[in-house]
Amino acid sequence: MKLEFAPLNVPLQRRLQTAATLQWVFSFLALAQCCLAAFVLLALSDWWTVALLYAGWLWLDWDTPTCGGRRSQWVRSWSVWDYFRDYFPLTLIKSVDLEPNKNYIFGFHPHGVLVAGAFGNFCTEASGFSRLFPGLRSHLLMLPFWFRVPLFRDYIMCGGLVSSCKASLSHLISRPAGGNVAVIVVGGAPEALEARPGALTLQVRNRKGFIKLALKHGAQLVPVFSFGENELFDQMENPTGSPLRKLQNRLQSIMGVAMPLFHARGVFQYSFGLMPYRKPIHTVVGKPISVVQTLSPSCEDIDCLHELYMQKLTELFEQHKLNYGLYEHQHLTFI
Repeated sequence: MKLEFAPLNVPLQRRLQTAATLQWVFSFLALAQCCLAAFVLLALSDWWTVALLYAGWLWLDWDTPTCGGRRSQWVRSWSVWDYFRDYFPLTLIKSVDLEPNKNYIFGFHPHGVLVAGAFGNFCTEASGFSRLFPGLRSHLLMLPFWFRVPLFRDYIMCGGLVSSCKASLSHLISRPAGGNVAVIVVGGAPEALEARPGALTLQVRNRKGFIKLALKHGAQLVPVFSFGENELFDQMENPTGSPLRKLQNRLQSIMGVAMPLFHARGVFQYSFGLMPYRKPIHTVVGKPISVVQTLSPSCEDIDCLHELYMQKLTELFEQHKLNYGLYEHQHLTFI
């Protein structure tokens, strides 16, 4: 394979964008492991008392990720996220105003490989979430596993990340005064294994847990589609039934996280690496679906709202697809 190197006269602005995105990729792929190793080394060093104190703090703070987390507006407003936004670039589009006295569940689609659109739009202020939706606080739900990693958990909570367990979602959308937005990547880890340029297959049909909780707490449902999310990385061929896919499914069932074998470009060359391609991401927030609170929703209630949600998601996609590089013949597929 012939390497295509980046020119030496790349403007400083673009180099800063690449650096910002590189630290994001590192944070996603390796920061948790580094934090765990640092904690273990600290515990085995002469500074073991610091590790012991942190362990005590961790025990006292264990439930915070399921109780709204601990957002930091300062961290969410770091200038590094502005460079991260401009790398792609990343844009957040609002369809209608949302009332700040209600709670919302944003169903985010598609997962993509590293969920760049969900992170950039809802865990930072780079795309202007608080300006577009005044009075609302966004929380991106993440697998509970990551909140057990020392130090790493405190960092990700600063961006508004919270546990994706049932108790965590219920806590957010039951706030009496409203104002909470729980962002759920509905397809989850399995959908990441389908993420490649041109993919429009969404894992939605059997995802009804968030629908049930929306009914139980009366939270408004909002479909969100991130155009360009699947264009950021290539992925090794892993068709259903292939040995690679079976192995990935097995690892996902054991570990709870997907293991897509992806690649895109490098830092100093454009031929191969783990840096995402510079492809625009347009994340469109649709119109809310009004949900009447039903404390004990029946299967019929859940199925009806689920069908309505898929219908509104399809309408959102069809309404905007021509504006963001897709063609008339391209449609969503739900599995």
